[in-house]
Amino acid sequence: MRLLVCGGAGFIGSNFVRQRLARGDDEIVVLDKLTYAGRRENLQDVADDPRFRFVHGAIEDAAAVAAAIEGAEAVVNFAAETHVDRSIAAPDAFVQTHALGTYVLLEAARERRIRYLQVSTDEVYGSIAHGSFTESSPLEPSSPYSATKAGADLLVASYQRTYGLEAVICRGSNNYGPYQHPEKLIPLMILNALHGDPLPVYGDGANVRNWLFVEDFAAAVAFVLEHGGAGDTYNVGGPDECDNLTVVRRIIELTGADPSLIEFVTDRPGHDRRYSLSSDKIAALGWRAGTRFEEGLERTVAWYRDNAWWWEPVRSGAYRDYYERQYGRRLNDT
Repeated sequence: MRLLVCGGAGFIGSNFVRQRLARGDDEIVVLDKLTYAGRRENLQDVADDPRFRFVHGAIEDAAAVAAAIEGAEAVVNFAAETHVDRSIAAPDAFVQTHALGTYVLLEAARERRIRYLQVSTDEVYGSIAHGSFTESSPLEPSSPYSATKAGADLLVASYQRTYGLEAVICRGSNNYGPYQHPEKLIPLMILNALHGDPLPVYGDGANVRNWLFVEDFAAAVAFVLEHGGAGDTYNVGGPDECDNLTVVRRIIELTGADPSLIEFVTDRPGHDRRYSLSSDKIAALGWRAGTRFEEGLERTVAWYRDNAWWWEPVRSGAYRDYYERQYGRRLNDT
């Protein structure tokens, strides 16, 4: 298949691209704006593959999309601003990418009558105290991040219903694994633990997440691309739930850090208490997550420990200023 993968230099997108090229039968064009979280280093191991081409551009730029989409049989849209904290501080980039960018991609796909897959998030449903969200659950987003993602999902659904676009939506639970930017909980805690920095935990740390190893989610996106029904939405949840404080304590064990590094900080505004997705719909088609959280976390800690070449430029750059603004202290020297 000839694919246009938007946001393919980001965390989940790069894992997807790597998997698809490993199959040996795809041609992939990646369109990526290369924001702070999208990096060429994420794709350096496939950069010389003749089936791979990189285009530097934004999905909200119609000319860049038109140049990148030519010859594609399908579009997979991973492109997103993803960090809730940043959406609270500066929501404009989230509106630009999720609303306008999705619109531009949908128009390009509609004009060419090609398949479109929107990668979304469990956060569009909001918080759930008991049970799990299904695809028919109402959307009740809590943050500018999740609200703009929900808006993008609704726009995708409207193009399917109004124009007959062959579109499908894939909503994942909290991803973790290699190549994730250190602003997110698990890599943040791993790298801070390895450097002896405090481990900032929001509120009481009892917020529960449904953890999904990134390689499993990338495989699920590919599965939905090939087997999902036009107009359908598929939830992709991880096999295990765990609260944030338990995750941090397990990272301390895996890194050998001092438990006294845990530092409870003021909670995030509008912080959802619990996410949980039912994956029954995609499971009925034959997909299952293959990585339990304990195994995936061990693999993730090992990857960050062994790949300082990847995170050192991030941790020593503009991220340090962001971290100081967010947590009120400087990181230890790398």
